[in-house]
Amino acid sequence: MAFDGLFTHAMVHELNTTLAGGRVTKINQPYPLELLLVIRANRTNYPLLLSANPAYPRIQVTKIPYQNPAVPSNYTMTLRKYLEGAIVDQITQVDNDRIVQIHFTRRDELGDLQTLILQLEIMSRHSNVILFNATTNKIIDTIKHVGSDQNRVRTLLPGATFVMPPAQTRTNPYLPNQHYSDLAKQFNDAENLSPALQQQYQGFGPSSARELAHRLLSDNHAQAYEQFLATFNHPTPSLITDERGKLSFEAFTPATAKHVQTFPTLSDLLDQFYAEKAERDRAKELAGQVIKVVSNHLKKDRRKIKKLNQELADAAKADYYRIRGEILTTYLYQLQPGMTEIELPNFYDNNVPLKIQLAPELSPSRNAQRYFTKYNKLKTSVEYVNEQLTLAQSEADYLANILAQIELAAPADIQDIRLELQEQGYLKQASGKTKVRKPAPSQPAKFTTTAGSVVLVGKNNRQNDELSFKTANKDDLWFHVKDLPGSHVILKNAHPSEEEIIEVAQLAAYYSKGRNSSHVQVDYLPAKNLHKPNGAKPGFVTFRGQTTISVTPRS
Repeated sequence: MAFDGLFTHAMVHELNTTLAGGRVTKINQPYPLELLLVIRANRTNYPLLLSANPAYPRIQVTKIPYQNPAVPSNYTMTLRKYLEGAIVDQITQVDNDRIVQIHFTRRDELGDLQTLILQLEIMSRHSNVILFNATTNKIIDTIKHVGSDQNRVRTLLPGATFVMPPAQTRTNPYLPNQHYSDLAKQFNDAENLSPALQQQYQGFGPSSARELAHRLLSDNHAQAYEQFLATFNHPTPSLITDERGKLSFEAFTPATAKHVQTFPTLSDLLDQFYAEKAERDRAKELAGQVIKVVSNHLKKDRRKIKKLNQELADAAKADYYRIRGEILTTYLYQLQPGMTEIELPNFYDNNVPLKIQLAPELSPSRNAQRYFTKYNKLKTSVEYVNEQLTLAQSEADYLANILAQIELAAPADIQDIRLELQEQGYLKQASGKTKVRKPAPSQPAKFTTTAGSVVLVGKNNRQNDELSFKTANKDDLWFHVKDLPGSHVILKNAHPSEEEIIEVAQLAAYYSKGRNSSHVQVDYLPAKNLHKPNGAKPGFVTFRGQTTISVTPRS
C-alpha cells in the first residue's frame, strides 16, 4: 500500500478530468492538518480533501461528511480571502513526485487576473499545504509553518519566497529511457529487480516496483514498461486483502492478488480504505487533552487503590498488636525500664515463648498501651478504608470506561465525552465570556439484524444513559459485556430468536474493551430491569435477572 508517485499520477489525472474549470464555493478546515475545498464543476459539488496528516496524507474527492469547527482557523480565513470564487485552471504533478499543484485564477481587488497555486506535498511528517502567488513566488500561507530554525533549506512562512523541495536524482519514469531494460537484464529475479527499480525511478513504491518487476521478467521489456505506465492514466482502483486479512490499495490490480475489490474511482477507493481508520485517528487527535487528563486521574486512582489495599492488609494483622498488648499487660511486672525486647509465654498459642519489641524510652504500661493504640487505629480504619476503596474503584472503572469509549469514538462523540468530563469536574469549563457554539449531540450507532430488527449502540455515556432509560421500551433487550467497559446496546425486539440474540451479543462484544478477544461474556436482560442509583456517574447502571452468553466479537 502506498500513495506513491504513480498513484499520485493516477489521482491527478482523475481530479483534472473532474475538477478542471470548476469554481471554489466553500473552504473549511475540519481538522488541524486537513483542508476541504468544495469545487462546483459540471453542475456538481465536489468536496476536495487535501490532507497533510503524517499518518495518511493524500488528496481525493470525498463523500464522507465532515463536521467543521465552530470558529474557522486563521489559515481557513486566509484561503477564503484568496480562493473563494477562484477558478481551477488545472491540477498538475511535479515530475513523478508526490507533489500536487492546483492552479487557480482569480481577480484581485483591482480587477486584475491573478494566478495562485495551492501545493500539496505528500511527504509523511513533512507533508504540507502551501498557497503561493505564481507571479511573485511569495508564500501567502501554509497549513504548517516551518521556520529557518526547523529547516535551513526551506522556510515555509507567510511572506517568504517559495522554494520547491530538493529535486530527486532518480529518473522520471515518464521521460524516455532504457534503464528498465538494462536492469531487467542485470537482475533475472523479481526479488532483486524490484528494489533496483525503486532506486532508479522516481515515485515507485514497493508494490509498484514489484508489479513492474514481474511484468518485465515475463514480457517484452519496452511493451511491458509502457503498458504498466499507461495503467495509471486509466487506473483500476483496487482494494486488496492478503492472507492475513490486511488491507492495501493500488491504482492497478496486482497479478498475484487473490482477494480484490474494485471501485469506480480512486477517490471512492480511498474513502473505503481510510473511512474507519481516519475517523478513529482523528478522534484520538481531538481527544489528546481528554486522554491525558483521564489517564493522569486513572494513574492516581490506581496508586490510591494499591495504597488502600495495603492498609486493609495491615488492618487484617490487627490481632498481631492486640495479642502483644494483652500479653504485656498480663506480665507487666516483668518489664523493666530501658528494655528493647522481652520474651513472654503466649497464652494464645500453648504458652510458646514470644519475643515482643519494646520502646526503651517508654514505661512498661506505655509500651503495652502502644500496642493497643495501634490495634484500635487499624480496626477503626477498616470502615473508612473500605469506603474510600469503593469510591476509588468506582472512579477508576468510570475513567477506564471513558478511555475505552475514546478507542471506538468518532470525532463527534469526542465532543460529548469532553462535555461530560467538564460536568464531572475533570476538565475546566469554557470561560463564560467566550461564546462558543455548543455542538449538536452525537447520535448512537444504528444497525439492523439479519432478521430485520433495529439495534442501537451507545458510543459514550450520554448516549448510553439515553438509550437505557429513555429510548428503550421496557421489554426491549439490553446488552453489555460482563465485567468490562463497553457500550450499552439495545435490541428493539421483545421476542428475538436465539440467532438474533447471539448476533446482537457479538455486536456488544465488538463495541467493548474485549473486542480483540476470541471469547467475550455478554449479559442481556429486559431494559425494565435496569436501575441507576442516585448520584451514580454517567453510564453506570445496576441490574438483576440477566442471562450471560459467550460470543466472539463481530461488527
